[in-house]
Amino acid sequence: MLNTVVLMGRLTADPELRHTSNNIAVTSFTLAVNRSYTKNGAERATDFIDVVAWRNTAEFVSKYFSKGQLVAVQGSIQTRTYQDKDGNKRKAFEVVADNVHFAESKRDNSSNSERAESDSFESHSSITPSSFEVGSPDDFKELPTDDDLPF
Repeated sequence: MLNTVVLMGRLTADPELRHTSNNIAVTSFTLAVNRSYTKNGAERATDFIDVVAWRNTAEFVSKYFSKGQLVAVQGSIQTRTYQDKDGNKRKAFEVVADNVHFAESKRDNSSNSERAESDSFESHSSITPSSFEVGSPDDFKELPTDDDLPF
């Protein structure tokens, strides 16, 4: 069985750090994620996905991320059931974040300049747009055109 989620989107609000009664750090936030397709003549749809982070990940997210920032989240989907105020049974879906990464460079995110002053801010950045543009044609090997594949 496999339950892995990878998302990239913008935070809809500043994450707020809370603690459980056992003093475990937790934060929840919502990511606005654009769909990769659009219908002809329609605007691109956006999904709002709830994410929860625990312990060190929660502390990291609360300290370094803010509303509007582009982030990448790796985790798993969790479902839970509850009763609403009218007694109706409801089901909630959320992503439990294992890792949260910066998805834009410090200079691209001018709205968070007060948080960008920290040196650790840049050191945790593992996903930047420029990292996908690195490489050259010499990095690839041409396969023979016959039907014998190397695997």
